[in-house]
Amino acid sequence: MPESLPRHARTVVLGAGVHGLSTAWHLARALRRRGDAPDVLVLDKTGPGAGASGIACGVVRNNYAQPAMRKLMAHSVEVWEAHAERLSYHPVGYLQVSPEVMAADVARVHAEQQRIGYASTFVAGAADTAAYLRRIFPDWRASGSTSVLHEHRGGYANSRASVDALADLARAAGARIAGGVRVTGLLGDAGSVTAVETDAGVVGCEHLVVAVGPWVPRVWDLLGLPDHVDVLGADGVVRRRPTWSYLALQEGTLKVDPDLLVAADGSAPPVLHLDSDAPLLDPDGLVVTTDPWGIYVRPDRHVGGVQGGAVPLPVDRPAADVAVDPYGPASPEFVVGPDFARLWTSGLAHAMGRFAGTEHLFSGEPSGGIGAFTPDAFPVFDRFRGNVVVLADSNHGYKMLGVGDLAARELLREPQPLLEPFRFSRYATGACHPVSSSPFPWS
Repeated sequence: MPESLPRHARTVVLGAGVHGLSTAWHLARALRRRGDAPDVLVLDKTGPGAGASGIACGVVRNNYAQPAMRKLMAHSVEVWEAHAERLSYHPVGYLQVSPEVMAADVARVHAEQQRIGYASTFVAGAADTAAYLRRIFPDWRASGSTSVLHEHRGGYANSRASVDALADLARAAGARIAGGVRVTGLLGDAGSVTAVETDAGVVGCEHLVVAVGPWVPRVWDLLGLPDHVDVLGADGVVRRRPTWSYLALQEGTLKVDPDLLVAADGSAPPVLHLDSDAPLLDPDGLVVTTDPWGIYVRPDRHVGGVQGGAVPLPVDRPAADVAVDPYGPASPEFVVGPDFARLWTSGLAHAMGRFAGTEHLFSGEPSGGIGAFTPDAFPVFDRFRGNVVVLADSNHGYKMLGVGDLAARELLREPQPLLEPFRFSRYATGACHPVSSSPFPWS
Protein backbone atom coordinates (compact mmCIF):
# COMPACT_ATOMS: atom_id res chain seq x y z
CA MET A 1 0.00 0.00 0.00
CA PRO A 2 1.41 3.46 -0.90
CA GLU A 3 1.89 6.21 1.64
CA SER A 4 -1.27 8.17 2.45
CA LEU A 5 -2.51 10.40 -0.36
CA PRO A 6 -3.48 14.03 0.03
CA ARG A 7 -7.20 14.65 0.30
CA HIS A 8 -7.04 17.18 -2.52
CA ALA A 9 -4.76 18.27 -5.36
CA ARG A 10 -5.45 21.08 -7.80
CA THR A 11 -4.46 18.83 -10.72
CA VAL A 12 -4.46 15.03 -10.63
CA VAL A 13 -2.64 13.25 -13.46
CA LEU A 14 -3.42 9.58 -14.13
CA GLY A 15 -0.44 7.71 -15.54
CA ALA A 16 3.29 8.07 -14.95
CA GLY A 17 4.43 7.46 -18.50
CA VAL A 18 5.85 9.98 -20.96
CA HIS A 19 2.66 12.04 -21.34
CA GLY A 20 1.69 12.07 -17.67
CA LEU A 21 5.17 12.91 -16.41
CA SER A 22 5.79 15.50 -19.13
CA THR A 23 2.49 17.22 -18.30
CA ALA A 24 3.22 17.17 -14.56
CA TRP A 25 6.73 18.53 -15.08
CA HIS A 26 5.72 21.36 -17.40
CA LEU A 27 2.65 22.29 -15.36
CA ALA A 28 4.42 22.31 -12.00
CA ARG A 29 7.30 24.32 -13.46
CA ALA A 30 4.93 26.88 -15.01
CA LEU A 31 2.96 27.25 -11.77
CA ARG A 32 6.15 27.90 -9.82
CA ARG A 33 7.26 30.53 -12.33
CA ARG A 34 3.92 32.25 -11.81
CA GLY A 35 4.41 32.21 -8.07
CA ASP A 36 1.68 29.59 -7.53
CA ALA A 37 1.96 26.35 -5.60
CA PRO A 38 2.85 23.43 -7.90
CA ASP A 39 -0.11 21.40 -6.62
CA VAL A 40 0.17 18.50 -9.07
CA LEU A 41 -0.30 14.84 -8.10
CA VAL A 42 0.55 11.94 -10.44
CA LEU A 43 -1.11 8.60 -9.72
CA ASP A 44 0.05 5.33 -11.27
CA LYS A 45 -1.04 1.79 -10.55
CA THR A 46 2.61 0.69 -10.42
CA GLY A 47 5.12 3.52 -10.86
CA PRO A 48 6.95 5.67 -13.43
CA GLY A 49 7.54 3.83 -16.70
CA ALA A 50 5.88 0.60 -15.59
CA GLY A 51 3.85 0.42 -18.80
CA ALA A 52 4.67 0.99 -22.45
CA SER A 53 6.86 4.08 -21.87
CA GLY A 54 9.40 2.08 -19.88
CA ILE A 55 9.97 -0.56 -22.57
CA ALA A 56 9.40 1.48 -25.74
CA CYS A 57 12.01 1.37 -28.47
CA GLY A 58 12.19 5.15 -28.08
CA VAL A 59 12.45 6.23 -31.73
CA VAL A 60 11.90 9.97 -32.29
CA ARG A 61 10.98 10.86 -35.88
CA ASN A 62 8.94 13.29 -37.97
CA ASN A 63 8.19 11.07 -40.94
CA TYR A 64 4.47 11.82 -41.30
CA ALA A 65 2.30 12.48 -44.34
CA GLN A 66 -0.11 14.50 -42.16
CA PRO A 67 0.69 18.24 -41.72
CA ALA A 68 -0.65 18.41 -38.16
CA MET A 69 1.50 15.46 -37.10
CA ARG A 70 4.62 17.00 -38.64
CA LYS A 71 4.11 20.30 -36.82
CA LEU A 72 3.39 18.60 -33.51
CA MET A 73 6.43 16.35 -33.88
CA ALA A 74 8.67 19.30 -34.76
CA HIS A 75 7.69 20.86 -31.43
CA SER A 76 8.32 17.59 -29.58
CA VAL A 77 11.76 17.21 -31.17
CA GLU A 78 12.60 20.71 -29.89
CA VAL A 79 11.72 19.60 -26.35
CA TRP A 80 13.87 16.48 -26.71
CA GLU A 81 16.77 18.56 -28.02
CA ALA A 82 16.49 21.14 -25.25
CA HIS A 83 16.97 18.45 -22.59
CA ALA A 84 18.92 15.84 -24.55
CA GLU A 85 21.55 14.89 -22.00
CA ARG A 86 19.16 14.83 -19.06
CA LEU A 87 16.64 12.70 -20.96
CA SER A 88 19.18 10.27 -22.45
CA TYR A 89 18.22 11.43 -25.92
CA HIS A 90 20.52 10.71 -28.88
CA PRO A 91 19.94 13.14 -31.80
CA VAL A 92 21.43 10.85 -34.45
CA GLY A 93 18.76 11.43 -37.11
CA TYR A 94 16.42 9.05 -38.88
CA LEU A 95 16.54 7.18 -42.21
CA GLN A 96 13.34 6.19 -44.02
CA VAL A 97 14.26 3.75 -46.82
CA SER A 98 11.38 2.96 -49.17
CA PRO A 99 10.36 1.03 -52.32
CA GLU A 100 9.05 2.72 -55.46
CA VAL A 101 5.40 2.47 -54.37
CA MET A 102 6.19 5.01 -51.63
CA ALA A 103 8.48 7.34 -53.59
CA ALA A 104 5.93 10.05 -54.35
CA ASP A 105 4.59 10.14 -50.78
CA VAL A 106 8.06 10.33 -49.26
CA ALA A 107 9.10 13.07 -51.70
CA ARG A 108 6.03 15.04 -50.60
CA VAL A 109 6.91 14.55 -46.91
CA HIS A 110 10.41 15.86 -47.62
CA ALA A 111 9.08 18.95 -49.44
CA GLU A 112 6.70 19.73 -46.59
CA GLN A 113 9.44 19.22 -43.99
CA GLN A 114 11.42 21.90 -45.81
CA ARG A 115 8.44 24.25 -45.62
CA ILE A 116 8.38 24.04 -41.82
CA GLY A 117 12.16 24.27 -41.52
CA TYR A 118 12.73 20.65 -40.53
CA ALA A 119 16.12 19.66 -42.00
CA SER A 120 16.15 16.56 -44.18
CA THR A 121 17.68 15.15 -47.37
CA PHE A 122 15.76 13.20 -50.02
CA VAL A 123 17.47 10.86 -52.48
CA ALA A 124 15.54 9.13 -55.29
CA GLY A 125 16.49 6.28 -57.63
CA ALA A 126 17.78 2.80 -56.77
CA ALA A 127 21.44 3.50 -57.62
CA ASP A 128 21.63 6.83 -55.80
CA THR A 129 19.76 5.42 -52.82
CA ALA A 130 22.19 2.50 -52.51
CA ALA A 131 25.19 4.81 -52.89
CA TYR A 132 23.88 7.18 -50.21
CA LEU A 133 23.24 4.35 -47.75
CA ARG A 134 26.61 2.68 -48.41
CA ARG A 135 28.35 5.88 -47.36
CA ILE A 136 26.78 5.25 -43.95
CA PHE A 137 26.60 1.43 -43.99
CA PRO A 138 29.25 0.00 -46.38
CA ASP A 139 27.60 -3.45 -46.25
CA TRP A 140 24.18 -2.17 -47.33
CA ARG A 141 22.61 -4.78 -49.62
CA ALA A 142 18.81 -4.41 -49.50
CA SER A 143 17.12 -4.93 -52.86
CA GLY A 144 14.14 -2.96 -54.13
CA SER A 145 14.87 0.31 -52.31
CA THR A 146 14.43 3.35 -54.55
CA SER A 147 14.40 6.29 -52.13
CA VAL A 148 15.75 7.43 -48.80
CA LEU A 149 14.58 10.32 -46.64
CA HIS A 150 17.27 11.29 -44.15
CA GLU A 151 15.89 13.39 -41.31
CA HIS A 152 18.90 15.15 -39.79
CA ARG A 153 16.98 15.76 -36.58
CA GLY A 154 15.26 13.09 -34.51
CA GLY A 155 16.93 9.94 -33.25
CA TYR A 156 16.12 7.88 -30.18
CA ALA A 157 16.03 7.97 -26.40
CA ASN A 158 16.79 5.23 -23.90
CA SER A 159 13.27 4.62 -22.64
CA ARG A 160 13.90 3.60 -19.04
CA ALA A 161 16.49 6.32 -18.44
CA SER A 162 14.35 9.04 -20.01
CA VAL A 163 11.24 8.10 -18.00
CA ASP A 164 13.26 8.10 -14.77
CA ALA A 165 14.64 11.53 -15.70
CA LEU A 166 11.14 12.86 -16.44
CA ALA A 167 10.00 11.66 -13.01
CA ASP A 168 12.97 13.44 -11.39
CA LEU A 169 12.22 16.65 -13.32
CA ALA A 170 8.57 16.52 -12.28
CA ARG A 171 9.47 16.02 -8.63
CA ALA A 172 12.09 18.77 -8.76
CA ALA A 173 9.43 21.14 -10.13
CA GLY A 174 7.22 20.31 -7.14
CA ALA A 175 4.89 17.63 -8.48
CA ARG A 176 4.22 14.58 -6.36
CA ILE A 177 4.21 11.03 -7.79
CA ALA A 178 2.37 8.24 -6.03
CA GLY A 179 2.89 4.69 -7.30
CA GLY A 180 0.97 1.55 -6.40
CA VAL A 181 -2.35 3.41 -6.55
CA ARG A 182 -5.24 1.91 -8.49
CA VAL A 183 -8.02 4.16 -9.70
CA THR A 184 -11.39 2.55 -8.94
CA GLY A 185 -13.83 5.32 -9.85
CA LEU A 186 -14.45 8.96 -10.62
CA LEU A 187 -16.81 11.24 -8.71
CA GLY A 188 -18.57 14.12 -10.39
CA ASP A 189 -20.81 17.08 -9.88
CA ALA A 190 -22.60 19.24 -12.49
CA GLY A 191 -20.85 17.45 -15.34
CA SER A 192 -17.26 17.73 -14.08
CA VAL A 193 -15.02 15.34 -12.15
CA THR A 194 -14.54 16.48 -8.57
CA ALA A 195 -12.59 13.56 -7.13
CA VAL A 196 -10.72 10.38 -7.99
CA GLU A 197 -11.52 7.21 -6.08
CA THR A 198 -8.52 4.93 -5.50
CA ASP A 199 -7.69 1.90 -3.41
CA ALA A 200 -5.68 4.27 -1.20
CA GLY A 201 -8.42 6.83 -0.65
CA VAL A 202 -10.36 9.59 -2.39
CA VAL A 203 -8.50 12.60 -3.82
CA GLY A 204 -10.44 15.74 -4.70
CA CYS A 205 -9.32 17.71 -7.74
CA GLU A 206 -10.06 20.77 -9.86
CA HIS A 207 -8.49 19.32 -13.01
CA LEU A 208 -7.93 15.73 -14.12
CA VAL A 209 -5.43 14.66 -16.79
CA VAL A 210 -5.82 11.15 -18.25
CA ALA A 211 -2.51 9.91 -19.68
CA VAL A 212 -2.72 6.16 -19.19
CA GLY A 213 -1.60 4.85 -22.59
CA PRO A 214 -3.28 1.56 -23.57
CA TRP A 215 -5.48 1.68 -20.47
CA VAL A 216 -7.37 4.73 -21.77
CA PRO A 217 -10.51 2.71 -22.69
CA ARG A 218 -10.91 1.83 -19.00
CA VAL A 219 -10.88 5.48 -17.87
CA TRP A 220 -12.94 6.46 -20.92
CA ASP A 221 -15.65 4.12 -19.62
CA LEU A 222 -15.41 5.64 -16.14
CA LEU A 223 -15.99 9.04 -17.72
CA GLY A 224 -19.15 7.75 -19.39
CA LEU A 225 -17.84 8.49 -22.87
CA PRO A 226 -19.08 6.57 -25.97
CA ASP A 227 -17.64 3.23 -27.04
CA HIS A 228 -18.53 3.97 -30.69
CA VAL A 229 -18.24 7.14 -32.74
CA ASP A 230 -19.80 8.30 -36.01
CA VAL A 231 -17.05 9.29 -38.46
CA LEU A 232 -17.87 11.55 -41.40
CA GLY A 233 -15.68 10.42 -44.29
CA ALA A 234 -14.27 12.48 -47.14
CA ASP A 235 -16.92 10.85 -49.36
CA GLY A 236 -19.69 12.34 -47.21
CA VAL A 237 -20.68 8.97 -45.75
CA VAL A 238 -21.00 8.58 -41.99
CA ARG A 239 -19.58 5.31 -40.66
CA ARG A 240 -19.92 4.06 -37.11
CA ARG A 241 -16.61 2.91 -35.65
CA PRO A 242 -15.44 1.51 -32.30
CA THR A 243 -13.79 4.26 -30.32
CA TRP A 244 -10.89 1.95 -29.46
CA SER A 245 -9.12 -0.91 -31.17
CA TYR A 246 -5.85 -2.63 -30.31
CA LEU A 247 -2.56 -3.40 -32.00
CA ALA A 248 0.37 -5.35 -30.62
CA LEU A 249 3.59 -3.41 -31.14
CA GLN A 250 6.21 -5.87 -32.31
CA GLU A 251 9.56 -4.85 -30.85
CA GLY A 252 12.55 -6.72 -29.53
CA THR A 253 16.28 -6.83 -28.91
CA LEU A 254 19.15 -8.60 -30.67
CA LYS A 255 21.91 -9.28 -28.15
CA VAL A 256 24.86 -8.35 -30.34
CA ASP A 257 27.66 -5.93 -29.54
CA PRO A 258 26.01 -2.48 -29.86
CA ASP A 259 29.06 -1.41 -31.90
CA LEU A 260 27.92 -3.81 -34.61
CA LEU A 261 25.50 -1.07 -35.65
CA VAL A 262 28.01 1.72 -36.27
CA ALA A 263 28.38 4.08 -39.20
CA ALA A 264 31.31 3.90 -41.60
CA ASP A 265 33.06 6.79 -39.82
CA GLY A 266 32.73 5.10 -36.43
CA SER A 267 29.92 7.35 -35.22
CA ALA A 268 26.46 6.33 -34.04
CA PRO A 269 24.29 5.95 -37.16
CA PRO A 270 20.80 7.35 -37.70
CA VAL A 271 17.86 5.20 -36.69
CA LEU A 272 17.17 2.97 -39.69
CA HIS A 273 13.64 2.29 -40.92
CA LEU A 274 13.35 0.04 -43.98
CA ASP A 275 10.07 -0.58 -45.78
CA SER A 276 10.20 -3.11 -48.59
CA ASP A 277 8.03 -4.98 -51.06
CA ALA A 278 10.86 -7.35 -52.02
CA PRO A 279 10.37 -11.03 -51.02
CA LEU A 280 11.97 -11.64 -47.63
CA LEU A 281 13.96 -14.85 -47.06
CA ASP A 282 15.28 -16.31 -43.82
CA PRO A 283 18.88 -17.59 -43.37
CA ASP A 284 17.85 -20.99 -44.76
CA GLY A 285 16.55 -19.42 -47.95
CA LEU A 286 12.92 -20.04 -46.98
CA VAL A 287 10.34 -17.36 -47.73
CA VAL A 288 9.33 -15.33 -44.67
CA THR A 289 6.84 -13.18 -46.57
CA THR A 290 6.01 -11.92 -50.03
CA ASP A 291 3.74 -9.19 -48.61
CA PRO A 292 5.05 -5.65 -48.00
CA TRP A 293 7.09 -5.63 -44.80
CA GLY A 294 9.07 -3.19 -42.72
CA ILE A 295 11.54 -3.04 -39.86
CA TYR A 296 13.38 -0.43 -37.80
CA VAL A 297 16.51 -0.68 -35.67
CA ARG A 298 18.87 1.37 -33.55
CA PRO A 299 21.74 0.61 -31.12
CA ASP A 300 21.13 0.50 -27.38
CA ARG A 301 23.90 0.12 -24.84
CA HIS A 302 21.28 0.13 -22.08
CA VAL A 303 19.98 -3.25 -23.26
CA GLY A 304 23.28 -4.57 -24.58
CA GLY A 305 22.51 -4.90 -28.26
CA VAL A 306 20.33 -3.37 -30.94
CA GLN A 307 16.63 -2.77 -30.53
CA GLY A 308 13.86 -2.34 -33.07
CA GLY A 309 10.57 -3.56 -34.39
CA ALA A 310 8.28 -4.38 -37.28
CA VAL A 311 4.74 -3.70 -38.47
CA PRO A 312 2.24 -3.93 -35.55
CA LEU A 313 -0.36 -6.69 -35.46
CA PRO A 314 -4.11 -6.32 -34.85
CA VAL A 315 -5.33 -7.80 -31.56
CA ASP A 316 -9.01 -8.71 -31.28
CA ARG A 317 -11.07 -7.25 -28.46
CA PRO A 318 -11.38 -10.37 -26.25
CA ALA A 319 -7.61 -10.88 -26.28
CA ALA A 320 -7.03 -7.19 -25.75
CA ASP A 321 -9.31 -7.18 -22.69
CA VAL A 322 -6.93 -9.69 -21.14
CA ALA A 323 -3.75 -8.02 -22.35
CA VAL A 324 -4.83 -4.49 -21.49
CA ASP A 325 -5.74 -5.28 -17.91
CA PRO A 326 -6.32 -1.94 -16.14
CA TYR A 327 -4.46 -3.32 -13.13
CA GLY A 328 -1.54 -5.03 -14.87
CA PRO A 329 1.07 -4.45 -17.59
CA ALA A 330 0.47 -5.08 -21.26
CA SER A 331 1.09 -8.73 -21.99
CA PRO A 332 4.42 -9.24 -23.79
CA GLU A 333 3.55 -12.56 -25.44
CA PHE A 334 1.73 -10.66 -28.18
CA VAL A 335 4.93 -8.85 -29.02
CA VAL A 336 8.00 -11.07 -29.00
CA GLY A 337 6.74 -14.25 -30.63
CA PRO A 338 8.72 -16.38 -33.10
CA ASP A 339 7.03 -14.91 -36.19
CA PHE A 340 8.21 -11.44 -35.29
CA ALA A 341 11.71 -12.65 -34.40
CA ARG A 342 12.06 -14.42 -37.76
CA LEU A 343 10.81 -11.44 -39.76
CA TRP A 344 12.84 -8.82 -37.90
CA THR A 345 16.15 -10.68 -37.87
CA SER A 346 15.70 -11.71 -41.51
CA GLY A 347 14.95 -8.09 -42.37
CA LEU A 348 18.13 -6.92 -40.63
CA ALA A 349 20.20 -9.42 -42.61
CA HIS A 350 18.41 -8.40 -45.81
CA ALA A 351 19.49 -4.81 -45.18
CA MET A 352 23.10 -5.30 -44.05
CA GLY A 353 25.61 -8.12 -44.27
CA ARG A 354 26.79 -7.53 -40.70
CA PHE A 355 23.58 -9.09 -39.37
CA ALA A 356 23.95 -12.36 -41.27
CA GLY A 357 24.09 -15.29 -38.84
CA THR A 358 22.95 -13.30 -35.78
CA GLU A 359 19.34 -14.47 -35.64
CA HIS A 360 20.05 -16.85 -32.74
CA LEU A 361 20.90 -13.84 -30.55
CA PHE A 362 17.33 -12.56 -30.53
CA SER A 363 16.16 -11.88 -26.97
CA GLY A 364 12.58 -12.50 -25.86
CA GLU A 365 12.63 -9.93 -23.07
CA PRO A 366 9.53 -7.68 -22.94
CA SER A 367 9.45 -4.77 -25.34
CA GLY A 368 6.79 -2.99 -27.35
CA GLY A 369 3.39 -3.55 -25.72
CA ILE A 370 -0.28 -3.24 -26.59
CA GLY A 371 -1.51 0.03 -28.10
CA ALA A 372 -5.05 1.44 -27.89
CA PHE A 373 -5.87 3.10 -31.21
CA THR A 374 -8.51 5.70 -32.07
CA PRO A 375 -10.88 5.33 -35.09
CA ASP A 376 -8.41 7.05 -37.45
CA ALA A 377 -5.26 5.85 -35.61
CA PHE A 378 -4.24 9.42 -34.72
CA PRO A 379 -4.17 10.95 -31.23
CA VAL A 380 -7.09 12.52 -29.41
CA PHE A 381 -6.00 15.41 -27.21
CA ASP A 382 -9.11 17.08 -25.85
CA ARG A 383 -11.14 18.24 -22.86
CA PHE A 384 -14.17 16.28 -21.65
CA ARG A 385 -16.64 16.63 -18.78
CA GLY A 386 -15.56 20.26 -18.37
CA ASN A 387 -12.33 19.70 -16.46
CA VAL A 388 -10.86 16.43 -17.79
CA VAL A 389 -8.01 16.51 -20.29
CA VAL A 390 -7.57 13.21 -22.14
CA LEU A 391 -4.19 12.55 -23.80
CA ALA A 392 -4.90 9.47 -25.92
CA ASP A 393 -1.83 9.15 -28.12
CA SER A 394 -3.02 6.24 -30.30
CA ASN A 395 0.44 4.80 -29.78
CA HIS A 396 2.33 7.68 -31.37
CA GLY A 397 3.13 8.62 -27.81
CA TYR A 398 6.71 8.16 -26.66
CA LYS A 399 8.18 10.43 -29.32
CA MET A 400 5.56 13.13 -28.60
CA LEU A 401 7.26 14.48 -25.50
CA GLY A 402 6.10 18.02 -26.29
CA VAL A 403 2.41 17.16 -25.86
CA GLY A 404 2.85 17.47 -22.09
CA ASP A 405 4.18 21.00 -22.54
CA LEU A 406 1.18 21.98 -24.69
CA ALA A 407 -1.33 20.27 -22.38
CA ALA A 408 0.12 22.13 -19.39
CA ARG A 409 -0.30 25.45 -21.20
CA GLU A 410 -3.91 24.66 -21.99
CA LEU A 411 -4.54 23.78 -18.35
CA LEU A 412 -3.32 27.33 -17.63
CA ARG A 413 -5.88 28.68 -20.13
CA GLU A 414 -3.41 29.24 -22.97
CA PRO A 415 -4.98 27.75 -26.15
CA GLN A 416 -2.52 25.72 -28.24
CA PRO A 417 -3.14 25.66 -32.02
CA LEU A 418 -0.90 22.60 -32.42
CA LEU A 419 -3.46 20.55 -30.50
CA GLU A 420 -6.54 21.79 -32.37
CA PRO A 421 -6.39 19.15 -35.18
CA PHE A 422 -6.52 16.40 -32.55
CA ARG A 423 -9.89 17.22 -30.97
CA PHE A 424 -12.48 14.45 -30.71
CA SER A 425 -14.98 16.57 -32.66
CA ARG A 426 -13.06 15.93 -35.90
CA TYR A 427 -14.88 12.64 -36.37
CA ALA A 428 -18.30 14.27 -36.49
CA THR A 429 -17.18 17.19 -38.65
CA GLY A 430 -15.08 15.16 -41.09
CA ALA A 431 -11.92 17.11 -40.25
CA CYS A 432 -9.84 13.93 -40.07
CA HIS A 433 -6.19 13.70 -40.99
CA PRO A 434 -5.25 12.86 -44.58
CA VAL A 435 -4.63 9.21 -45.34
CA SER A 436 -1.35 8.11 -46.89
CA SER A 437 -1.47 5.92 -50.01
CA SER A 438 1.33 3.78 -48.59
CA PRO A 439 0.68 0.04 -48.16
CA PHE A 440 2.56 0.20 -44.84
CA PRO A 441 0.32 0.89 -41.80
CA TRP A 442 2.86 3.09 -40.00
CA SER A 443 3.24 5.44 -42.99
